[in-house]
Amino acid sequence: MEQQRTCVLCCCVLVLALLFSHPLSGTAQEVEDEREFDYIEGSEKGPAFWGDIKKEWADCKTGSLQSPIDMSDRRVKMVRKTENIKRNYRPFNATVKNRGHDIMVQWEGFDKVGSIQINGTRYFLQQCHWHSPSEHSINGRRYSMELHMLHTTPDQKIAVIGYLYRIGKPDAFLSKLLNDIISMTDQTMETNLGIVDPREIKPGGKKYYRYMGSLTTPPCKQGVIWTINKKIRTISRDQVRVLREAVHDHAEKNARPLQPLNQREIHFHGQSPKSTFN
Repeated sequence: MEQQRTCVLCCCVLVLALLFSHPLSGTAQEVEDEREFDYIEGSEKGPAFWGDIKKEWADCKTGSLQSPIDMSDRRVKMVRKTENIKRNYRPFNATVKNRGHDIMVQWEGFDKVGSIQINGTRYFLQQCHWHSPSEHSINGRRYSMELHMLHTTPDQKIAVIGYLYRIGKPDAFLSKLLNDIISMTDQTMETNLGIVDPREIKPGGKKYYRYMGSLTTPPCKQGVIWTINKKIRTISRDQVRVLREAVHDHAEKNARPLQPLNQREIHFHGQSPKSTFN
């Protein structure tokens, strides 16, 4: 009997020791797992070191076609024959996700929500997400926010449509999502939105920049066709604040630094690219 009591006592002590030796380790590990990289200046996981974190991310460090870039008037090449981007979207089920470094709206199914057509190739819309401040700049100026609409082909070619925003009136599309984004917590990182219509992201003007670049987050895959709309949209300060606070990544921004152009051509489709707005 005494031997049984001793055995039970030892088991209790062992269990208590396991429970209380590292009381915060589980929570801390969950937070770290959500952040394989970050945007914090001086961080070992920051943009300067993305290419060193994983071998699959080597392009972030050694790639010569990296994004984002500055679209300077003196660098762009005018394209007189403008190809209008053919958009063929439709409403479909979507989910809003907190990816730890940004907020993303993802539509279900590969080809259910529609596509765009560029140079005769169809790229199917997969998701959209936001960066603050804008990642791309025009004549050295970065704006308050940038929206990326990411499209892919069945063989994984990528085309991204980018929209820049300055502070002003609230963005109508984002306004419909704010309550779901605000309600997201560290425990609830994904919320079903029901039917979301990507056509509510208005195409804006017909003038745009185009160049060959990369994804702006690891693995920084190259060969991405970038189309940046020239028209600057508006977003409210509160909307920018909500998007940044929802991420919980402890960084003041989630925009990658500008990358070298490396002799790439930037094509401007439309009339003169010289800015007609502030």
